[in-house]
Amino acid sequence: MQVLQGDAARAALTRSFSDLPVPESVLDRNEQLYGERLSPTQVAQRILADVRERGDDALRDWTEKVDGFRPDALEVTREEIGAATVEPDLHDAIRLAVERVRSFYEGQPAHGFLEHGPDGALGQLVRPLGRVGVYVPGGLAPLVSSLIHTAVPARVAGVPEIVVTTPPARDGTVHPAILVAAREVGVSRVFRVGGAQGIAALAYGTASVPAVDKIAGPGNLFVVIAKRLVYGQTGIESLPGPTETLVVADDSADPRYVAADLLAQAEHLGAEPVLVSTSRDLLVEVQNQLNGQLEALPEPNRTWARDSVLSRMKIVLAADLDEALDLANLYAPEHLCLLTRDPWSLLGRVRRAGGVFLGEASMEALGDYVAGPSHVMPTGGTARFMSPVNVRDFQTIISVVGVNESTLRRIGPAAAVLARAEGLEAHARAIESRLTPEVPDAHPEATLAVLEEEVESGRGVRETDRLGPL
Repeated sequence: MQVLQGDAARAALTRSFSDLPVPESVLDRNEQLYGERLSPTQVAQRILADVRERGDDALRDWTEKVDGFRPDALEVTREEIGAATVEPDLHDAIRLAVERVRSFYEGQPAHGFLEHGPDGALGQLVRPLGRVGVYVPGGLAPLVSSLIHTAVPARVAGVPEIVVTTPPARDGTVHPAILVAAREVGVSRVFRVGGAQGIAALAYGTASVPAVDKIAGPGNLFVVIAKRLVYGQTGIESLPGPTETLVVADDSADPRYVAADLLAQAEHLGAEPVLVSTSRDLLVEVQNQLNGQLEALPEPNRTWARDSVLSRMKIVLAADLDEALDLANLYAPEHLCLLTRDPWSLLGRVRRAGGVFLGEASMEALGDYVAGPSHVMPTGGTARFMSPVNVRDFQTIISVVGVNESTLRRIGPAAAVLARAEGLEAHARAIESRLTPEVPDAHPEATLAVLEEEVESGRGVRETDRLGPL
């Protein structure tokens, strides 16, 4: 496997969400399903438009086409959720994960403030969203942890209604572990519909599925693209797509752990593992470990992980840890694992990452389940401007302004000056009407004459510019 250095490494680790690779297998399946070699974006656009137009009927058609089951009832009944059971050790693990994630987010400052002082009152009101949609991947395996790591922060935020969509199995059932987790978290409703059609249902609403204020949760490429396309119709928390891990390791790292952490993410379909090391010897040892550990994995995990390693893995030799951290910040990984002699000394250098995992005991796989912070993190380079799921994702902030008259007289003239500098005379007069109530209104005919003269002379401004930002 090629080892990258210098400019080649920087070029390989520079990316954006739009650069996400589309595996040939995805294009092959699209051609099989739709009779055309459609891109994931084209598929998502087609599904979104159909669900928006035909509602529940489109959901049933697309669920049958993609998941192999045509549901009569899209919603999982309360009786089904209440009756769901799993093995006691799994149920205990679900409870532990819920408890630790809830405890973590209860510590996040998430309240507003209202300060009364000499100038009056200024502050922020914080209000929970009314209804949130949580997408839970199903497909090859039920991602119970994704439900927990998305719905629990929403519950802590105070969201009164949480709606889950998840793909059904071919017999139409939803995995009992997902239903148990939904019950433990306090989810309001569960629907057996996945993929881009599930996102469409949450965004637009249908006769069965209510439209939501925001959609959260990870998914495959189609789900992530659909979330991006419906943004504006509804909110989204981030673009958590195919997973990625960047491991920074020095010569002190145990190659067994480095390989294990890379494979833990590589077994996800479409994953991108990245290794940046200051030790050429370690790179060789890790590659040997990868070969051995890959062969020890059962199928189909071995095939999934091997595809990620052979198709998308990047190996980089850095001159020193400073360069290694520079490259990590350039890549902006979902998961940044620091397997170095003193990982805490590097934490201050981290600028762009979904989550940082410090040392051998803090493996990313632990964070996927019971560490506490949500594992729903930005991917595809979007960690440059997005954050992991947190309480604030499920709240809105309302500014509060209640200045008193003495403050108005002190700061109002400056506001009027700024308004006139922006050409917004009505703004200035609204302020000055409180400062000097005797200011006469402009004669409307005179104002119209001036405006007509400006337009005829070419000095007029567009109406949208005159109105300015509201």
